[in-house]
Amino acid sequence: RLFLLVSTISWKTSRVLDLSHWNKPEVTGSRSEGKSVTMKCNYQTSSSDIILHWYKHDSDLQAPQFILWKGAKSLSNGEHIPDKRYESRTTDTSTELTITKLTLADTALYYCAVITQ
Repeated sequence: RLFLLVSTISWKTSRVLDLSHWNKPEVTGSRSEGKSVTMKCNYQTSSSDIILHWYKHDSDLQAPQFILWKGAKSLSNGEHIPDKRYESRTTDTSTELTITKLTLADTALYYCAVITQ
């Protein structure tokens, strides 16, 4: 059985942490090897240019690893998802990360970051 710890971070354009926007995502799915799990992160911003990033942090000895980015609102056509096991959906107020074909290596702390222009 896999255990996924989830937290979120929100950055402003200056990349300074904005702790007022922390939000614990909802996690759905079986969290078992071979299955899929989805994490949802809600956010609020008045900006129309939004890029949502997801990161995986599985070791205190390393920095979080980039998973993907996906645009929202006026940037909704843009995305970069290098690993096809990852999928992402966005709305004007939320982003979801789905991990398919779970393995034990997916056990980690996951972060979403909201970057506005």
